[in-house]
Amino acid sequence: MDIKIWLKKYHLIIVYAVTIPLIMAFSSIYEKDVYRLYNQDGEIVSYSELLHLALESEITFFGELHNSAIAHWLQYELVRDAAEDASASLMIGMEMFERDQQILIDEYFAGKISQNSFENEARLWNNYKTDYKPIVEFAKSNGIALIATNIPRRYASAVYSGGLEVLDSLSTEAKKWIAPLPVEVDVELPGYKNILEAAHGHGSANLIYSQAIKDATMAHSILSTMEEGSRFIHVNGSYHSNNYEGIIWYINREKDDLKILTINTITVDDVNRVDREKLQASDITLVVSSRMTTTF
Repeated sequence: MDIKIWLKKYHLIIVYAVTIPLIMAFSSIYEKDVYRLYNQDGEIVSYSELLHLALESEITFFGELHNSAIAHWLQYELVRDAAEDASASLMIGMEMFERDQQILIDEYFAGKISQNSFENEARLWNNYKTDYKPIVEFAKSNGIALIATNIPRRYASAVYSGGLEVLDSLSTEAKKWIAPLPVEVDVELPGYKNILEAAHGHGSANLIYSQAIKDATMAHSILSTMEEGSRFIHVNGSYHSNNYEGIIWYINREKDDLKILTINTITVDDVNRVDREKLQASDITLVVSSRMTTTF
């Protein structure tokens, strides 16, 4: 072989041997992972795997941090993709709507009232337009049932002030918007005890009762509206479904043979390094970078 040709080839080999590792190293340094999905074993789960699990489940509880832009985006994507699967009809439930608002949802979806009327009268959360409206409008455009699952907040507030017995004095009409009474509450559930501890002595047992009546009502709303052969995706704060407590505790007391998938949302500094202990509250954990922009 000509010495010039050999030197030229040797030079190229040296260049590639040096530059390729450098490129890979710089790529890893500047790669910015905004989120990861993990199972309880600490294994990374792809979005397609999450979707498959949701399609295999009868109820999916997507527990969110209310201001997480990534959680809201992923909820929207999951709803859209689940709607394309023809093996079961999709239903959507949302903590963000109270049961006495169902008539407004139904009238809006049926075209009987305008979008402005709906949004002006529905007691929407402050982050509705950025975080929940995309799902609502998608459901409306595609004929998907949207269920208001939560107790009217005035009754939860009344329980916080006066205990569960306050509900007994409500009218028959008002009680239609609440889980059937009496409602059993297990104050020893870790999730409820944590709520009380987080209040640092500023809440009585009524704090637990006001949370429990929300959970019981959402569970009742789901079970009483689920249609045979349907697939239900419920959007709620993570604390309502973590550790299979909250809403799920009440569902299992009525029907313990449903296939349920739970998703939790947490934030960490490095989404590629997560303690397995933080992944135990749900089947799948959406881990979001703590530096990710929030919606409020």
